[in-house]
Amino acid sequence: MKTIYMDNNATTKVAPEVLEAMQPFLSDLYGNPSSAYIFGGKVARDIREAREQVASILGASPEEIIFTSCGSESDNTAIMSAMSTGKDKMHIVTSRVEHPAIKGLCNEMAKQGYRITEIPVDREGHLDMDQYKESLTPDTAIVSLMWANNETGVIFPVEEAALMARDRGILFHTDAVQAVGKIPIDLQNSAIDMLSISGHKLHAPKGVGVLYVRKGTKFSPFLIGGHQERGRRGGTENTASIIALGKACELAAKRMEEENTRVKALRDRLEKDLLNRVPNSRVNGGGAERLPNTTNISFEYIEGEAILLLMDEFGICASSGSACTSGSLQPSHVLRAMGVPFTMAHGSIRFSLSVYNTEEEVDFVLDKVPPIIEKLRGFSPFWKPEGQAR
Repeated sequence: MKTIYMDNNATTKVAPEVLEAMQPFLSDLYGNPSSAYIFGGKVARDIREAREQVASILGASPEEIIFTSCGSESDNTAIMSAMSTGKDKMHIVTSRVEHPAIKGLCNEMAKQGYRITEIPVDREGHLDMDQYKESLTPDTAIVSLMWANNETGVIFPVEEAALMARDRGILFHTDAVQAVGKIPIDLQNSAIDMLSISGHKLHAPKGVGVLYVRKGTKFSPFLIGGHQERGRRGGTENTASIIALGKACELAAKRMEEENTRVKALRDRLEKDLLNRVPNSRVNGGGAERLPNTTNISFEYIEGEAILLLMDEFGICASSGSACTSGSLQPSHVLRAMGVPFTMAHGSIRFSLSVYNTEEEVDFVLDKVPPIIEKLRGFSPFWKPEGQAR
């Protein structure tokens, strides 16, 4: 059975070109890049090239790039650094729809006495910018707002929000894990101070990420060790994965137009046809600016987990929310924050496409999913056979 993979916001296939680029560093080129001899120096030069490739897709300078183990480490490092250098400031501003890497950390910070303000969103996922502006105080150490939501694809006005923070002398961080490679980013002409990337969201392997730190930003390392990353992140470099991430960023920059044309067209057709074929369904965040690859659709009166199980029988891979919270039986915190009715929030499925998806795969999903929804609604006490809610 062929796998139809439409869960790219959870993780992505390692691109063949990326795998090829990293393989020598898993075999022959195993030298430590910190070594003084030529064998290690060759590896160090390749890491410098990868740093330049990452910086290029962000519109940043190579010296502003810190390699980490993942997006979560980058997120945690940004916030912990701001709190460490913030001169006793005790306030963090974030949103109600952040990834667990931010939301979970802020919950822990609250237990330690820090004040957390979570900015609400409306029914389409738009950030309440009036409340955001009011939330910024002299005690605010950092703002952390995601660039694009991992569940709905809704894009936040982070550049506007960063300017507002800078005007008040507040650090601004964005979790751009879902945005990098899908929409243009130019940090040189931005007020953003720190930004997080995760390699496995853009066709690099798991276990590597990046934290961008603007030149001149006060910074306190999260991981203490050797002199690596200019003393900003200790630990011997994960060389093969760093090379892979550099190559993935180079490919993503070249494929961004395809993401915003062909992939977007596939997403739009999948979305439109599912809404037409399945009554009592809606797109969450459909009225907002979104990533070109993401759609989150609610099917009323059924359970999302049941939909996923039946889709899996046909080899269709999608998600009912963030991969980091998929074990929870509670409706998505993102959809609850958006005010999605309980009867719909439980039946929500996220399809997230990539450049590797095809028209034939969309046809297959459109052929299989509507009958699955109809079958499951047949078991629901809230659904009439003629398709009208009780």
